[in-house]
Amino acid sequence: MQKLLLVRYGEIYLKGQNRPYFLKTLVSRVREAVRDIGGNVWLHDARIFVSGVEDMDECIRRVRRVFGVHSVCPALALEKDDFDLLLCTAAEMMEGLEGTFKVEARRSDKHYFLDSPAINARVGEYVLENSCGRLKVDVKKPEHVLSVEIRDKAYLYSRVIPAVGGMPVGTGGRAALLLSGGIDSPVAGYMIAKRGVELVAVHYYSFPYTGPQARQKVLDLAQILSGYTCGMRVYVVPFTRIQMEIHAKCPDDYTTLIMRRYMMRIAEIIARREGAMALVTGESIGQVASQTMEALNATDQVVDMPVFRPVIGFDKIDIIREAEEIGTYETSCLPYEDCCTVFTPRHPATRPKMEKILAGEELLAQEELIEEAVREAEVIDL
Repeated sequence: MQKLLLVRYGEIYLKGQNRPYFLKTLVSRVREAVRDIGGNVWLHDARIFVSGVEDMDECIRRVRRVFGVHSVCPALALEKDDFDLLLCTAAEMMEGLEGTFKVEARRSDKHYFLDSPAINARVGEYVLENSCGRLKVDVKKPEHVLSVEIRDKAYLYSRVIPAVGGMPVGTGGRAALLLSGGIDSPVAGYMIAKRGVELVAVHYYSFPYTGPQARQKVLDLAQILSGYTCGMRVYVVPFTRIQMEIHAKCPDDYTTLIMRRYMMRIAEIIARREGAMALVTGESIGQVASQTMEALNATDQVVDMPVFRPVIGFDKIDIIREAEEIGTYETSCLPYEDCCTVFTPRHPATRPKMEKILAGEELLAQEELIEEAVREAEVIDL
């Protein structure tokens, strides 16, 4: 008898002839998640298995955060030909439980001596007889479900723990995430990564106006995200000189918008260097002055790649709820300002005019400023 974790996937079932590619990637991601706790991972008969882990709770915590995993089940594997052992194991697994139950059998081995309804009946009868009256059968709305899968072995489990779902990271291409220290951008990164997109993060750092705590806060957010994406590269871009130049030479009500355009230009350069095909931001329409329809259109005009905004239609409370769910909210709320709050104008333009934007940017040494920022960016692999 062997203790292991049975890993189930969802949307990948729909992939037809491309399914092997997605499964191979998912197995690799699960393997990366458990590598340093000694997990042995393999794929067999439409199931992924993890064995050899001493701390099963930690294994469950890690694997259920891997995008592409629909659910995980702590299971016991035993020889399927020993049906008496199967019955005894089933009764032991249900020992101590009260209420209603049913048995749910699946047979990929169609040569097994019992079909699925017969397995349900035999196992259910044995569990009921050995429950000392604590359990009753309810096949429609049971409180407990004992699953029996007959494959190369017999696999028994009674807990199905939901996981994050989505698609394996790397199957949807690569994108560059503009990662601030706020609540929105980590959520946007999580949502796009859930669709299989590998992320490279770009953070703008305005020392000494933002201190080392603000920088570390962003790296902590990236570290949380990397738990879902099996790693992440972060570019920390020095942004102080650009902001000071904009503040000194450009119209006050346009400084935030011009700053955002510089951020997009720099992020695009880094994205192309990393083989990314899109940018990702945490912007939501109307949340702040730089996120009106006109302002977003003005920032998009400076790049030649798609800009994805997964939370574009979310209310703030929706974003907060998602941040709490994925574990980034408390870190995002730490009181360390990021560069977006530095030199914020009192009355920023909400309906900017392109001629005023261009007139302001003509006063800046654009190529020199951007080249310097990219050249001096710090690269950190998490």
